[in-house]
Amino acid sequence: MPSTAVNRTENTIVCYAPTMITTNGIWQGDNPLEYSLPLFILQLTLVVVTTRVLVFILKPLRQPRVIAEILGGVILGPTVLGRNKEFANAIFPLRSVMVLETMANIGLLYFLFLVGVEMDIAVLRRNGRKAISIAIGGMILPFMTGCTFALITSKASDDAHRGTLVLFLGVSLAVTAFPVLARILAELKLINTELGRIAMSSALVNDICAWILLAIAIAIAESDSTSLASLWVVLSSAAFIAFCVFAVRPAIMWMIRRTPEGENFSDFYICLILTGVMISGFVTDAIGTHSVFGAFIFGLIIPNGPLGVTLIEKLEDFVSGLLLPLFFAISGLKTNIYAIDKASTWGNILTLISIACVGKVFGTALVGYFYNMELQEGIALGLLMNTKGLVEMIILNVGKDQNILDDKSFALMVVSAVLMTGIVAPIVTTLYRPARRLVPYKRRTIQRSKPDAELRILSCIHTPRNVPTIINLLEATHPTKKSPICIYVVHLVELTGRASAMLVVHSTRKSGRPALNRTQAQSDHIFNAFENYEQHAGCVSVQPLTAISPYSSMHEDICNLAEDKRVAFIIIPFHKQQTVDGGMESTNPAFRAINQNVLANAPCSVGILVDRGLSGTTRLAANQVSHHVAVLFFGGPDDREALAYARRMSDHPGISVTVMRFIPGDDAAGAAVVEPSPEPNDPRVLTVVTDNDKERQHDQEYINDFRMKTANNESITYNEVVVNNGEETVAAIRSIDSIHDLYIVGRGQGMISPLTAGLTDWSECPELGAIGDLLASSDFAATVSVLVVQQYVGLGLHGEEVGTPDSPIGDQEAPFGTAAGHHMDRRTPPPQPARNMYSP
Repeated sequence: MPSTAVNRTENTIVCYAPTMITTNGIWQGDNPLEYSLPLFILQLTLVVVTTRVLVFILKPLRQPRVIAEILGGVILGPTVLGRNKEFANAIFPLRSVMVLETMANIGLLYFLFLVGVEMDIAVLRRNGRKAISIAIGGMILPFMTGCTFALITSKASDDAHRGTLVLFLGVSLAVTAFPVLARILAELKLINTELGRIAMSSALVNDICAWILLAIAIAIAESDSTSLASLWVVLSSAAFIAFCVFAVRPAIMWMIRRTPEGENFSDFYICLILTGVMISGFVTDAIGTHSVFGAFIFGLIIPNGPLGVTLIEKLEDFVSGLLLPLFFAISGLKTNIYAIDKASTWGNILTLISIACVGKVFGTALVGYFYNMELQEGIALGLLMNTKGLVEMIILNVGKDQNILDDKSFALMVVSAVLMTGIVAPIVTTLYRPARRLVPYKRRTIQRSKPDAELRILSCIHTPRNVPTIINLLEATHPTKKSPICIYVVHLVELTGRASAMLVVHSTRKSGRPALNRTQAQSDHIFNAFENYEQHAGCVSVQPLTAISPYSSMHEDICNLAEDKRVAFIIIPFHKQQTVDGGMESTNPAFRAINQNVLANAPCSVGILVDRGLSGTTRLAANQVSHHVAVLFFGGPDDREALAYARRMSDHPGISVTVMRFIPGDDAAGAAVVEPSPEPNDPRVLTVVTDNDKERQHDQEYINDFRMKTANNESITYNEVVVNNGEETVAAIRSIDSIHDLYIVGRGQGMISPLTAGLTDWSECPELGAIGDLLASSDFAATVSVLVVQQYVGLGLHGEEVGTPDSPIGDQEAPFGTAAGHHMDRRTPPPQPARNMYSP
């Protein structure tokens, strides 16, 4: 084989030895790279490792995985490593291309099937006319740009060939990659904003239009003459679609009906469907369109629901993790950027990208304007619609295989696809920041909330196990007609990038429909429990939400939602749960990081709930005491907030509250002192810098006020305990009557008290504070739940400038993010772009 034929198939005859599949081993003197199986395994490993490394490198730049996969192929191809003839002939010799392409196309077949399964055509019914208008508006200008560019640069004498080239370039510039767009939107936290919903619907329409145009383009390209062959291809494709819709879909619906809800689908059904994918690919390839067209249509007819998710979960990791990168590697191996040899050609490509991008943005924004979209939203939507991916690569590969595109045109189009997709995420992040109301609100704590106004609580849930205790705690919070409670229930779901997780986001739930997967089933259980509570309890309104985020940025969603909804109190579950033997075990280390970040950045007060069970109060008669709550008061803003919460609870006819105030004795080593922050900018250290005497004065004033207003309340018991050190404090807490089923304590952050001296030395979870950590430890109070409260002190504290909630001066707003009176270093986060939350 001449060296000039490296990775080029034109006019080269390749001989295959059918027996050279597996090697006899290197000890027999065989070179594994001369045998097809070991060579294929090496190629596959190289491709996967290269793409994974690039995914890791490009992640900080917010680049979708498709970019890394295309670049991985380009690096392995003749542009970079393939320039070395020895490397190209050893690792990617011509004889291996057939095996590689076959496996890549099988991966492609199943991936396109999964894309079809992911697409929810019902979205079109909801946003139909608007989505279709925006999709078509965004396609026309880039399509015309591609056609014009092809006509100008094409030197082909054959009119049919030129017509096909025009169609190919037009379609490749006009398409939007639906799967890539879905993941970009999720990463930018836009997927369930109005913008995200329209982008998804429009991309769906765009993708379907692109498939129709692609099928026509292939039909024209593959017919040698202008005979009726193209017409037959189009007609038989239409017949195939009709057969799938009217014959195959009812059969799949029958399979779904035969499977009881909640049960797994039988292996026989799954195997039948996976075989159907290959049969569809064979049929469409035989009639003259591309095999992936059949797989895509077959995926499209599978109804959204448990079957779709089962198929995605079984196939996705293998197909998109192993086989799909092969397809991009093949595209990269065909891409030789050195074929673009002239500066003028690079000028052409930049002009082409600019015009196509601007055309799509202009067309989309123009149609959006007719639908009363803001210009900024229209531009962001246009940029998102510029996302390229798999469909464009398929179009380009078909064009290359049919000799419609030469090396130069192919390289040009691959570069343009990478650039157009690469610029989307950074520009949209910069340009589109959904409007945030930056008007500060005053009622950020329970202490400062008016007793006759609505109390807003944000309740975070990880699993259904968190639900019963939180519902009982909310019921104990005593909603009344005078002071109702508005509860925002947020189910926290990790964004993994898997399509099955994505489906939870953009599926609208209808009552009675089965859950799509385990995550959505959990959401349903959680929301049903809270909705049931709302119906049976008076004066409570529940708003269910799902936050889908990476765990590392989950706290941003929680804090921004609290800010947007003007919440006074956030309840988050502790990261440990009780085991059968009464001990505490960690559920997920990421939950602890979320809790720490929420404590550091929350725009209101926060309570961490250590769940050891809390019996129900809702169904007990009013004269029965069903909860015994103990408040341990040491002093400081957190303890005052804990007391404010218990004070609200004490109005509930079924709750008795015991307040234990710990007072330093004569032997105590000095009064409480303030802990200086070792590093002022360390986000993990939360310190309150204030005057000790003033703190004690505020404590005394609040205790006096509390005792005066609750003097006639028989359900409240107030005790003062004199202790001198940490040991006496622990002994006093252990001596508390065992009838209590909830402790409420302040986190006590920043305050060093002699009463808790030594307790922090053995602290497992410093985020709970000394007392909270003691009560939450496995060897203490095994049946009592604990609520550890941190008061928000970022917007002003008890100073004359802010005043009490009822005083006239309380209505004068302090500047956002600054303390009126004494400055606090429990930091208010700077305003951030709104992170959307997802309603089910």
